[in-house]
Amino acid sequence: MKKGKKYLEAAKLVDKSVKYAGLEAAELAKKTSVAKFDATVEVAFRLNLDPRKADQNLRGAISLPHGTGKTVRVIVIAKSEKAKEALAAGADFAGDVELIEKINKGWFDFDVMVATPDMMAQLGKLGRVLGPKGLMPNPKTGTVTLDVAKAVQEIKAGKIEYRTDKVGNIHAPIGKVSFDAAKLHENMLTLYAQLVRIKPATVKGTYIKNITVSTTMGPGIHVDESNIRK
Repeated sequence: MKKGKKYLEAAKLVDKSVKYAGLEAAELAKKTSVAKFDATVEVAFRLNLDPRKADQNLRGAISLPHGTGKTVRVIVIAKSEKAKEALAAGADFAGDVELIEKINKGWFDFDVMVATPDMMAQLGKLGRVLGPKGLMPNPKTGTVTLDVAKAVQEIKAGKIEYRTDKVGNIHAPIGKVSFDAAKLHENMLTLYAQLVRIKPATVKGTYIKNITVSTTMGPGIHVDESNIRK
């Protein structure tokens, strides 16, 4: 795929033979953004994992200290009182059977779904459409819960989900180009610390093989894990 002139100019600012310190990588990501909009900044971790092994198929959620800068549309599948709690906490949509039927007919105007445990059996019939889109609520990510108000507030404040892809990588947004580099850096460190904390005991050799920061349509910037905190 042919790269545009702006991309090629931005790429000149990145030395592919160098691994940058964490804050420096965040600063460089801001400088190399070529999008005309407020692009998303993402970090990707190449991990020494085999997702076919249950203990190495990492999945979870974490609240970033500075959020992601993205407006997240949250839907809550819950019965009357819990649905009211969710709406009061800032959910965009809340309800039970009617919402499930609406989704079943092809409506997907939301980014994250939260559900109470008693609704999971009914949501099961939507597994084939919600699963591939990564929208099925899961206890591991805190999206199956009775405390729907807390879940909605955390998601709206910048809680993100992470999970290994089929080759063992994890990538997640850490903010927008408009963020201060220090805030991007802190968000990056928060996810990094979480991945270190949940390292599977069965992993042999180097756990984190590579860390890359990039923006939407921008070049990748390699991060030096030994200097990621700097």
